[in-house]
This record gives sequence, structure tokens and C-alpha cells, in this order.
Amino acid sequence: MNRDAVLRGRADDRVDDPPPGPSNHMVQPGIRHWVRIALAIFGLLAIVAALAGVKVAQIATLIGMGKQAAKAGPPPEAVATYLSQKQTWEGTLSAVGSITAAKGVAVSNDAPGIVSRILFDSGATVRDGQILVELDTSVERAQLASARARLELAKLTFARSQALLASGSISKAQVDSDDAQLRTASTDVGALEAQLARKTVRAPFSGRLGIRLVNLGQYLSAGTPVTELESTDSVFVDFTLPQQRLADIKVGVPVHVTIEGAAGSTHEGTVSAVDPAVDSTTRTIKVRATVPNKQDNLRPGMFATVAVILPQSGSFVTVPATAVIHASYGDSVYNLEDKKDESGKIVVGPDGKPAKLARQQFVRIGESRGDYVAVLDGLKEGQEVVTAGAFKLRNGASVVVNNDIKLNPQLAPRPENR
Repeated sequence: MNRDAVLRGRADDRVDDPPPGPSNHMVQPGIRHWVRIALAIFGLLAIVAALAGVKVAQIATLIGMGKQAAKAGPPPEAVATYLSQKQTWEGTLSAVGSITAAKGVAVSNDAPGIVSRILFDSGATVRDGQILVELDTSVERAQLASARARLELAKLTFARSQALLASGSISKAQVDSDDAQLRTASTDVGALEAQLARKTVRAPFSGRLGIRLVNLGQYLSAGTPVTELESTDSVFVDFTLPQQRLADIKVGVPVHVTIEGAAGSTHEGTVSAVDPAVDSTTRTIKVRATVPNKQDNLRPGMFATVAVILPQSGSFVTVPATAVIHASYGDSVYNLEDKKDESGKIVVGPDGKPAKLARQQFVRIGESRGDYVAVLDGLKEGQEVVTAGAFKLRNGASVVVNNDIKLNPQLAPRPENR
């Protein structure tokens, strides 16, 4: 071969050889590294997308439930109800009074002396004229015996003088002197008997005694209180009324007197006196009623509630006082009505009964008696009103009626005193 052929052969050999650079076994590991990174990133993106989808679904569910709850409204409130009713109330005037004794005195001695006998017990019932206390009268009795002896002698002397005067043995002047001595002796006896009577303390009338205030052997000055004596036949109840009621109060008007917390505490009586003058400070009238006390359960000093019965009476729609909500803008009650859908059809609750709505109704209330209050305007007889749970209601609120624990309102409640 010539030189040119050899050179071409070498050149061809160089063309077929691979270019200089990294070998195949170094390129393969780098590709696999980037593939792994790409796969990890894709997996993370897939996980984030899945979590986002779950959260979006949860939020959508909550939004849907919120819309349903907003459409359905808040859950119904449990309340107790009562049907308004019409009652006829007699016209009355209420007042607060105090019981005083129809006859009551502090029994005391008239004359000074030492207590020798006590003939009563504290709280005893006595009759008119009964002896309560005797003071020592030994000196007065001795003086009385001497005075009676002088009286007997004066009687005998006067009798002889009259006999001698008839025979003309003595003068008329002597007879007159003996007559004067007789009258003087009789007067002395009467004075001593009166002195003895003053040292005997007697009951001035029938009644009940108070606590004994004296003891045996005690020296009493004149006018020392021995005990209290109160009549038990009847008592007075003193109370006041506004001057505007002067025309309604007359002697003989019946009254009801109530003693709080006492058994059989209502007593009947009549107005016995009306003060002719109006108190210039309070502008009230003083009234006194007489109440029989046959059971002896009315004691002076007791607090009493007085109801003066007027001839007029009225009929009112009444509800329990707990049904009335008092506010600065007016009084109101919540009455119940059937819940209806958009088509006007009555909605039935889960219990199969018509669902109820509470409607606030403003009312004008009158006087109250016991547990009731009279509604003068805004409510009719037979309407169902909320009596318990009204404080948590609003106008149009859904309610569920629970009357398991029923109210028992009364015109004259007698709560237990614990």
C-alpha cells in the first residue's frame, strides 16, 4: 500500500471512533435521579390536590347544612302554656291594716299597798268583775270594825233619843245631835268599805289577760300595772285608703281580713268608723272595721291584709301573672298559633301534632288578684299563652309545649311557709 492509502485508512478509523466525552455508564445514573425527583413532586401535588378536594367537599357540605338550618330556623323552645279565661271579680279596695283590741286596758291598782293575794294566771280568760289581785287590808279592816261598832252604838242612841223625845224627857236638839252622829258613823263605815274595795283589783270586763307583772309581797304604788286585759269578742282593724275612695267607703260596707300564714286566716267584718278628716301629709282616710273574733285567733298588733268589698263587680279576661312580660315599651304576652308553610298548609311536627309559633301580643293589664292578672285589652278568652319560658322567645319563634308540670294559679294562694 502506498503512503496515501495508509493515511486515508487512518483517517477513516478516526471518523468511526466516538467523540471524546463521558462514557455511557456515567450518563444513566443522572437520568434516574431526575426521574425520581419528578415522581416525588408529582406525588406531593396529587396528595395536596386530594386533600384540597376533601376539604372543599366538607366546606360545601357545611354550607349546605347551614343553608338548610337557616331555612329551617332555630330549634323550637320548650314552654308551658295556659288558656286565658274570663272571671268575674267583685269590686274591692285593697289595703294593709293593723289589728287593735276593741276593748283593751292595762289593769292597775287604785290605792297603794302590799300584794297579799294573786288570783289569776298569765293568759287566763276572766269574766267581768273577777278578782285579780288583793292588797294587804289588815289596818283598814280593823278600822272598819271600829267604825261599825260606833255605827251600832249610834243607832241605839238615836233609837233611845226618839223614845225619850216622845215622852218629852229630852229636847229636840239632843235628838238631832244623835241623828248627826248616826249619819257620821254610817259615812265612816262607807268610806272604809270603799277604801277596802280600792285595794281589790278586779277585771273591768270579760277578756283574756296578758302576762302577770306583779309578785306576792311586792309594794305597789297607786297606778302600777298589774297585767293587760284584752276583749276577745271582737277586734278592730285600722287601715287607710286614698282620699279618692272617700265616696266608696261607708259605715256597714263589708270587708275581708286576711292574716298571712295563719290557718283559717280570712275573716269577715264591716266598716264601723271612717275618720271625718283626711290626713294632710299622706292624703289618706283612716278607716276602722270591726271583725268578730269568736275563734280567738286575732291578736292585737297583727299585720292584716284588708279587702273592702264594693257593690260593683266586673268580668275580666285573666291569665297567670307569669305570662306577662314587663318592659319599658309596654306589657306583652306570647300567644301560640299553628305554624303554616308557604302554601298556607299547617305544618305537622314530629309528634304528629300541628307545630306552634309564638306571637308577641301587647296588652293592657289591670289589677291583679292572687296569681292572676286581668287583661283589659289585647287578649281574648280561650287563647293559649306562654306562662313559663317566655323570656327566651322572640316574635315568630318555634315552640314545643310541655305541660307536664302544670301551674295551679289561685285567686287566694296559700303558699307553704318554710
